[in-house]
Amino acid sequence: MNSKHRCGWCEGDTLYEAYHDEEWGVPVYDDETLFEFLILETFQAGLSWITVLRKRENFRKAFDNFDYKKIAKYEQDKIDELLQDTGIIRNKLKVNATVTNAQAFMKIQEEYGSFSKYIWEFVDGKPIKNTLNDWRNAPANTPLSDTISKDLKKRGFKFVGTTVVYAHMQATGMVNDHEVNCFRYEEV
Repeated sequence: MNSKHRCGWCEGDTLYEAYHDEEWGVPVYDDETLFEFLILETFQAGLSWITVLRKRENFRKAFDNFDYKKIAKYEQDKIDELLQDTGIIRNKLKVNATVTNAQAFMKIQEEYGSFSKYIWEFVDGKPIKNTLNDWRNAPANTPLSDTISKDLKKRGFKFVGTTVVYAHMQATGMVNDHEVNCFRYEEV
């Protein structure tokens, strides 16, 4: 029986493998999914992605299914409720940043028509296709993620350092960092 070759970072965990096989690196152009990944990536800062992935459904419930319009209006009582929710990562700065980021996200939508149009302009609307033989050789950041990070921060976003931004670019398919011998490399 031939098994598919996957990027080494996901092997051995069924949740990780499903995420890799179905989502990671697939170009995302809808604002709702882009926002969800942006928020999940900000919570991942300093932690492993699998930690966030295992709590993803809890995050969806806690944050109104990542409805940025609702999140932008969260008041202190909702923030306090989130900080008591053991199903999510209860980091006060990151929870507050989620509200701030939802507000900044909507300002970009007003300016560009959509967040997708704004973010994809950085790569001229099409994914950057890297040629990695080993996932461990993928960069943690690039000059482009530096540029995007600086621009997002200038626009009021929090927890969007260059490493978070590069992880977001990988997750949402702005960059294809699948290993060249991974079955998903040519598919995305």
